[in-house]
Amino acid sequence: MPQARLLVDLPDGPWIADVSRDFPDAGFRVLTAVPDEGAGFALIRLTARDVDAVLAAMRDHVALSKVSVMARGEGVATVRIETSAPLLLVAAKRSGLPIEMPLDIENGVAEVDVTGEHERVAALGERFDELGLDYEVERVRQRVDPVRLLTDRQQELLLAAVELGYYDVPRRSTLTEVADHVGIAKSTCSETLQRVQRTVVREFVDDLPNRPLEDEANGAGDAAAETDAGDEADADAESDPNTDAEADAEPAPSRPTYHS
Repeated sequence: MPQARLLVDLPDGPWIADVSRDFPDAGFRVLTAVPDEGAGFALIRLTARDVDAVLAAMRDHVALSKVSVMARGEGVATVRIETSAPLLLVAAKRSGLPIEMPLDIENGVAEVDVTGEHERVAALGERFDELGLDYEVERVRQRVDPVRLLTDRQQELLLAAVELGYYDVPRRSTLTEVADHVGIAKSTCSETLQRVQRTVVREFVDDLPNRPLEDEANGAGDAAAETDAGDEADADAESDPNTDAEADAEPAPSRPTYHS
């Protein structure tokens, strides 16, 4: 199912737009939000150099009817607010496409993540237009269920490797021990974990804001595939005491040759 990130430039008027522009160094993370008829309720995590000044501006804003500080820390506060103009929530409600939380807003720009059919995303864009919200689509990608990325066998092996400490630093188990634990050959274990790592890493890289170009990613993946086997062998040699002992042992002296 498509997942889109929209950068919404909020107009002047809503409290979050005005206050975030007055304090461009501050960050507003909407943790939860609930729209109501003519109002909206939200729990917000505020980070700023001068939290008190930001809170004062929030309390003075006409669009905020209530501001309650739930928790405070150095440069951070968790605030419950009630607003009379929740534009983003109204647009989401009208389009039938909920905005994913948390929602980050800085300097009047909101990063809006949504997941749904193309028609729903288009409908959200239309609602933004109706409300006078300028936006641009930062990215659109297919969202994949993490469970569906790996086969049942791959998941079983990965969980076993994690449980045994194969990915700890330093490692608490060797590739051989992982293979013995799940009852497969060491070579099969190595190949399967390489495939798992490649799948998981590529999915993670796809979520990065500045991921490599596709051609570069393919080249890196091919190079990694060629060297993974050697890396696994090196890692096992470092963590397997038997292998270390064999590697450190001095070669047996050659038998002397006698000439008659």
